Amino acid sequence: MSHFPINRDETPQDTMSDQSITRTVAYGRVHDLQTINVTTLTPRSDGYWVIFIRGGAWRDPAITSASFNTTESILREKGLPISGFASISYRLSAHPNYPQDPTNTAPKDFRDAKHPDHIRDVEAALAFLQNTYGFGSRYILIGHSCGATLAFQAVMGAVSHHREQAFVGSTENPDNSIGFVSASPGPLPPALTAQPTAIVGVAGIYDLRRLRDTHANISAYHEFIEGAFGADEVLWDGVSPAQMAGSRGVEGGWRSGRLAVLAHSKEDELVDESQVEAMKEALKNWEQNQAQIPKEELSHGDRRVRVLSISGAHDEAWENGEQLARAITFAFEQLQEMGLAP
Repeated sequence: MSHFPINRDETPQDTMSDQSITRTVAYGRVHDLQTINVTTLTPRSDGYWVIFIRGGAWRDPAITSASFNTTESILREKGLPISGFASISYRLSAHPNYPQDPTNTAPKDFRDAKHPDHIRDVEAALAFLQNTYGFGSRYILIGHSCGATLAFQAVMGAVSHHREQAFVGSTENPDNSIGFVSASPGPLPPALTAQPTAIVGVAGIYDLRRLRDTHANISAYHEFIEGAFGADEVLWDGVSPAQMAGSRGVEGGWRSGRLAVLAHSKEDELVDESQVEAMKEALKNWEQNQAQIPKEELSHGDRRVRVLSISGAHDEAWENGEQLARAITFAFEQLQEMGLAP
């Protein structure tokens, strides 16, 4: 996998008094979906990058990285301390409504990704952004639906860098491992230089098996989970942020993290509220422990987990952008209260 920029499009934009450049860059050469929409703003040392991971059940080609455009436009008018925006595209699994013929589809266009392809791409994109723009831990990672899964997987002890481990016993004692569940072929992406300060999950999927069981009468749930992760339900648990505790969960993996926001709408017709409840429970120990931060930062190590109620159907959050922007603005307000943002 390559980690260098390829400028595919570059569009100057004027918003209020800011000069900005929006471009599409490639972070890999394996697939044409390995791109990032990047908007750079006026540099500021106290600002944060806002990085979005789209949803679409790991497979929907109709939901693209451009789904963040409306939200970005709203946020640019709010005067928040933002240094840049990025919206990550990643390889997709097959979708029955968008069939492809492998005999006449170029490999770079063929959608047949399987875990860990999706999370590998997200990590490669984040590493590319960090290496290119040097923002360290000053970024907020936002994910919608399965994008929220990917955001939290990126900081899970057992999933980041694709080292999923099986376990015996109960989910309350998951540190009894019995070895790797899956191996990731090929070279791994570069390690992140720093983890995000905050993660915002919007309409997020945090427990794969719970989602399937809650909607057992709708076969599509089982189909898209199996399409992305295979039939082994032990692996489903091992990559679910709300299932893994201890060293293999977010608790053990996101050591420098400070804020987690879980946003959900009661009107969401696709992802039920039990996903948020399960993730909030999984984050309890993480919130109670102090963040590991460099001594030179002279900052406290307090953490927060906040649940935010939003409105609208599942995809309305990004379609009109208002609720997604509200969740991100709420995260900035929390960081300001914590003394971590101006």
